[in-house]
Amino acid sequence: MKIFLAQQNYHIGNFESNTAKIIEAINVAKSQGADLIVFSELCICGYAPKDFLEFKDFIDKCYKAIDEIKQHADTIGVLVGAPDRNPARDGKDLFNGAFLLYEKEIKGVAHKTCLPNYDVFDEYRYFEPAYTWNIMEFKGKRLAVTICEDIWNLGNNPLYRICPMDILMQQKPDVMINLSASPFDYTHDEDRKATIKSNVIKYKIPLFYCNAIGAQTEVVFDGASLVFDKDGNLCKEFPQFKEHMEAIILNDDGTIDAPVIKPAKAVPEQLLEPIQLTETLNIAQVHDALILGIRDYFTKMGFSKSIIGSSGGIDSAVVVALACAALGCENVRAVLMPSQYSTGHSVSDAEQLSRNNGNPYDIIPIKNIYEDFLKELKPVFKDLPFNIAEENIQSRIRGNLLMAIANKFGYILLNTSNKSELATGYGTLYGDMAGGLGVLGDCYKLQIYELAKYINRDKEIIPANIITKAPSAELRPDQKDSDSLPEYAILDKILYQYIERVQGPDQIKALDFDPALVDRVLKLVNINEYKRNQFCPIIRISPKAFGVGRRVPIVGKYLS
Repeated sequence: MKIFLAQQNYHIGNFESNTAKIIEAINVAKSQGADLIVFSELCICGYAPKDFLEFKDFIDKCYKAIDEIKQHADTIGVLVGAPDRNPARDGKDLFNGAFLLYEKEIKGVAHKTCLPNYDVFDEYRYFEPAYTWNIMEFKGKRLAVTICEDIWNLGNNPLYRICPMDILMQQKPDVMINLSASPFDYTHDEDRKATIKSNVIKYKIPLFYCNAIGAQTEVVFDGASLVFDKDGNLCKEFPQFKEHMEAIILNDDGTIDAPVIKPAKAVPEQLLEPIQLTETLNIAQVHDALILGIRDYFTKMGFSKSIIGSSGGIDSAVVVALACAALGCENVRAVLMPSQYSTGHSVSDAEQLSRNNGNPYDIIPIKNIYEDFLKELKPVFKDLPFNIAEENIQSRIRGNLLMAIANKFGYILLNTSNKSELATGYGTLYGDMAGGLGVLGDCYKLQIYELAKYINRDKEIIPANIITKAPSAELRPDQKDSDSLPEYAILDKILYQYIERVQGPDQIKALDFDPALVDRVLKLVNINEYKRNQFCPIIRISPKAFGVGRRVPIVGKYLS
């Protein structure tokens, strides 16, 4: 059987575009003589539609799209993902479904059993778990069709009571087919392969896995669709972060008519969880994910041009470089806003950065505006000493200037705050925390230095001085980040244990970190939740990002 996998980038709620893309792929597959084409989870409407699923009209449009697509499923089988109404009306109104279309009819529907309800996932809010499980017979093959999380439960996952593949195996299927919308994070590539291989080893039949690509605001899908033969050999691996379609031949004996990329013994058998922060881990993937995240945010929202506050520091430099790669240098406007506390090299470094990238830039000094603020505030401030109030005025002036230009010319402001700063509250609300999209908000400072090195892998795009100089907010004379924060080499590792690995203070102290420092850092994280709650969406590249995937109370007492 010739099975075609279509790894595509969908737009939530854009039924016209999604349907046209699916039909185009069907026509390509038919021209190549494919028997079956497989798409990804909820491809009809895009993943994750969230509360759009509560609108009757939205579900009606899903069914209308299926009706249109099935007219092209004449000589070829088509597996598409879409919401399916629950006719029994017991439990939720919808199932997360996989529809088999053939001979211009719906031949079968499989429902998702394991509904993830953790991190960025909230499927149990909308969907009813499957309560029937049946293989689909198609052209002499018995298909065990599952959806994403269903293959992550091998009967030993405490989150779920039912393992759908265990039930489907009683019906003697020939092949597993999984429609997926599995998000990217920098730890996920190998454990995904390990999970799929574990299914193959357990059930001893081949598995075709079709994953979505593309970014939906915070969440990035990397594709990397996979095909394993019955022996657990990896026979096909689609590229990451790119649309890709390809036909694969499934032989009657469960082998795949393709060379083995990785034999079973070379594919990891255990899920990988980094115990320590490894800033270089899959840095090329992180780079590509961020570029896709920026590009899709702009294209799917109908934006074209960005604006960035360029300080001459490492964070803004990396964002400028990523934005130029994502949007084209002509669509990235950098604004340099030096104050009396800015060093000369900060301005010259930022200018060189824009010359290297070829993007336009402006220089708007803020010294006079800042002094006007202080003059008007003097009757209120009186003779109180300089403190964080004066520092934050500078940051908010810059935020106002950036937003004024953005409003005047229709730009979207890209935020440059990093995860280390956001975690500890080292940022100014309505100042340097302003923006429409947080590009680096899920990257620790150590990872940003590695990103800069990766960006410079072929030639110097980010000036060397930006990478080597000590980081500073430059809001007072001779200021360094280390005046307010621990060294990033220590801070980031403590934060990683608390945020990604969800370790408590005693567990972190047991890793030989200074106890007083651990208490201080964790207190900073918790008392600054109110700031992060007002922050813009962040492109997620880690297993635990700030935003929709991390929900903690703003006024919680824990560790405060």
